[in-house]
Amino acid sequence: MFDYQNPALSAERRAADLLARMTLAEKAAQTCMMRGVEYATKPDPRQHCSVEEDTEFDREKLWADFGGDGIGFIHDMYSTPVPFNKIQRYFIEHSRLGIPAIFTGEALHGISGVRGTVFPTPVNFGATFDPELVKEIGAAIGRETRALGMHEILAPNLDVARESRWGRIEETFGEDTYLSSRMAAAIIQGEQKGDISRPDAVIAEPKHYCVHGIAEGGTNCSPARAGRREVESCYLPVFEAGIREGGAYNVMVSYNCVDGDPLMASEWYLKDVLKDRFQLKGYSRSDWGGVGRLKDAHHLVATDKDAVCLAMRNGLDVQGCDYDPTFWKQTVIDLVEEGRLSMERLDDIVTRVLRVKFELGLFDQPYTDERAWEGIIRCEEHRAVSHRAARESLVLLKNDGVLPLKKDLKSVALIGPSSAAQKIGGYSSTPQFPIPSLFDGLKAKLGGDVTVRQCNGCAITYDKKQPRIVDGQPHLYSEGEDEIADEMEEALAIASSCDAVVFVGGDNTITSGEGHDRCELTLNGRQRELIEKLAALGKPLILVVENGKPLDLSRENEVCGAILMAFFGGESGARAIAEALLGEFSPAGRLPLSLPRSSTRIPCYYSMLPGGAPNFLEGPKNALFPFGYGLSYTQFEYSALDVRKTGTFDAVVTCKVKNTGAMDGDEVVQLYLDDTESSVVTPPMLLKGFRRIHLKAGEERTVTFLLDYDSFKLMDIRYRWTVEPGRFRVLVGAGSRDIRLEGEIVL
Repeated sequence: MFDYQNPALSAERRAADLLARMTLAEKAAQTCMMRGVEYATKPDPRQHCSVEEDTEFDREKLWADFGGDGIGFIHDMYSTPVPFNKIQRYFIEHSRLGIPAIFTGEALHGISGVRGTVFPTPVNFGATFDPELVKEIGAAIGRETRALGMHEILAPNLDVARESRWGRIEETFGEDTYLSSRMAAAIIQGEQKGDISRPDAVIAEPKHYCVHGIAEGGTNCSPARAGRREVESCYLPVFEAGIREGGAYNVMVSYNCVDGDPLMASEWYLKDVLKDRFQLKGYSRSDWGGVGRLKDAHHLVATDKDAVCLAMRNGLDVQGCDYDPTFWKQTVIDLVEEGRLSMERLDDIVTRVLRVKFELGLFDQPYTDERAWEGIIRCEEHRAVSHRAARESLVLLKNDGVLPLKKDLKSVALIGPSSAAQKIGGYSSTPQFPIPSLFDGLKAKLGGDVTVRQCNGCAITYDKKQPRIVDGQPHLYSEGEDEIADEMEEALAIASSCDAVVFVGGDNTITSGEGHDRCELTLNGRQRELIEKLAALGKPLILVVENGKPLDLSRENEVCGAILMAFFGGESGARAIAEALLGEFSPAGRLPLSLPRSSTRIPCYYSMLPGGAPNFLEGPKNALFPFGYGLSYTQFEYSALDVRKTGTFDAVVTCKVKNTGAMDGDEVVQLYLDDTESSVVTPPMLLKGFRRIHLKAGEERTVTFLLDYDSFKLMDIRYRWTVEPGRFRVLVGAGSRDIRLEGEIVL
C-alpha cells in the first residue's frame, strides 16, 4: 500500500505522496473540468444538463479525450447516484493511479436538475434577517446535493448588490456588507457542516470573487469602478466571512475587472488576498468562459494559450468549462514544457485539488449510496424549511388597513400574470412536481365560502422568441408566459364583481436573472397600466410582487391599499403569501435592498457616502423604501437603551422591545453605528447588528448586541485598519430610516 492509499494518514501527507507519483499529463488533467452530459448516451430531455438514471457513457469518446490521465471535475450531469457511480468507476479503473473525480453542481437555492427542493432565492434569505434559518437551508441543500452524488456546489453568491439594474441581484443577500457577511458564514456552515467527508455535506464555492455587484452601467460582467478602500471595506469582508468563518474551501473568480485589474488574472486578489491573507484551503476556479475574456474582452493577450498562461501563473487554479478539456490539458502541458508555467506552480494547484479530494473521502469511499436519496430529496423537513423561509422573507411595504383580508369577504379577484403561475427565479431546478400558485393556495384555504376568481390580465413579457437559456445554462426556469394573452378588459370585469382585488405580478426569468439586466425598473409590460385601472374601480387593492431585483413602485404605492413583496419564494412561496393575506401570521421580513423612487434615481443604497445634494430637480434621490424597511400586522415599542463599554474596543448594547399590538409577531431589531469623527469619509450609518425575535401580544424582551473591534474599525487615510478615538452614535430601530432609540459611545 502506498501512502496515498492509507486512510490513516493525513490528507496533506497522502496528497504529497500521490503528487510525487504523477506524470505531467496526470497533473494537468486535475486542473480540468468536463461536462458529463456530453458523454452520456441518454441525456435527460427534461433538462439539457441532466442525464437519465439508466444512461451509459461513450467509453470510446472518454478514452479518446482523457486516456488514462483521469479528470479533475465533472459538471452538468444532474441525475441520481447511479450515473455518477458509473462514470466514477470508469475513471478510477481506467487511470494508472485511480484518482476519483469531483462532481460539481449548481445549488444557489436548491440543487439544479429535476429533483431537488426549490427553496426561495438568496435575496429572500437576506430578507429573513435570520442567519439560523439560512444555516438550516444550507444544511438541507448540502444534504440533497451529496445524496444525489455531487460533492461541491458553485454557490453561494456573495456579491454585494448595489447596482439596481443588474439582473443577478436575486442571487445575492442584498446591498449590505454586514448582513451579507452573516448570511455567507451561516449558509456555508450549513452546507459544509464542518466536515466535508460527511455523507450530507458539500464543498461551498462562493462567487463571484470579489466585486461583481456594482457592474458599471448595470450590465453583467461589466467593470467595477471601485477604489481600494471601498473594495476592502464593502466587498472583500463578505468573502472573508465565507472563508474564515464559514470555512469555504474554494471560490469562483469573477469575469470582470476592478479598477482595471481583471480578477481572472489578478495576482493581488488571487495570491496576496485570497491565499496569503484569507488562507484559502482549496482552489480558485474560473467562471464559465472567464479565462477567454482575458483575450476577447480585456485585450491583455493575443491567444487563448496566452490567456491560460496568464491566469494560472497569476493565481487561478482550475478551469470552469472555459475550454474543451482536451485543449486545456494540452495547453497546461505545453506551458510547463516551454517553461512559461513553472512545475512548482502546477504542483501547488494539484496539491490543492488532491487535498480536497482526500478531505472529501473520495479515495476511500468514491461511490454514493444509490437508494438513500429517495428518503432525502424533498423530504418533509426540507419542504418545511423552504416554507418557513418563504414566510419569513415576506416584506410588507404598505398597508392602509386592507390586510389581513376581511373575514366577511364573499369574493376575491386574483389578477395578474403571476396569480396562477408561481415564479421561482433563476438558477432553479426544472421541477417535475407541481408548483402551487396563489390561485391554488387561496382556493384551498377559503374553500367554498369565498368565491375566488382569477384572470392574468396581461403578461410580464410578450416576446415569445426570447430565449429561456442564457450562455447554455438551464437555470432560467419560466412557466406559463407563452400562454398568457392580453385579457385586460376581462380582468377589470372580474375585479369589478368582487369585494377585493389582489394583483400578483413583478418579474420573471426574462426581466430578472443572469444576463437579464434592465435600465427601466418599473413593472414590465402593461402591469402598471392594469394596476392603475384596477385602482380606479375603488375596491380594496393589494399588490403582491414576486421580484428578483429592486423595482420602482412609486405609482403603485400611490394607488394600492397594500403592497406585499415576496421576491421569488420557491415551491412554497404561494402558500406563504396566502397565509399572510389571510392573517395566519404577521409578515416580518425586511428589505435587504433599497427600492428607488424611480428608475433614474439610482444608486440609492442606504450606506452611500455623504456629501452630495439630497435632491434632484425632480425630487428626493433617496430610496422610496430603504434598506431594513418592513411593516407588520402588530406594533412594537422600543425602550430602555443602555450602552456600556466592556473593554478598549468592546461594548454591550441592550434595549427592550415590547409587542404592544393584538397579534403575535416577529420583529427585526437593527443596530447601526455612525462614526461622527472619522479621518476619512464614512457612511452616515452602517448596520452592525440585528436580531429577529418573536413576541406574543403584550410580551416584552430585552435584546442584546455585542460590539467589538470589527464593529468600530475603518480603513484610514493610509489604508490601515484601525479604530480611531472619538464618538460613535448608537442607533437602534426597525429599519435604516426608522430609528427608535439613540445613544453614544466614546472610544
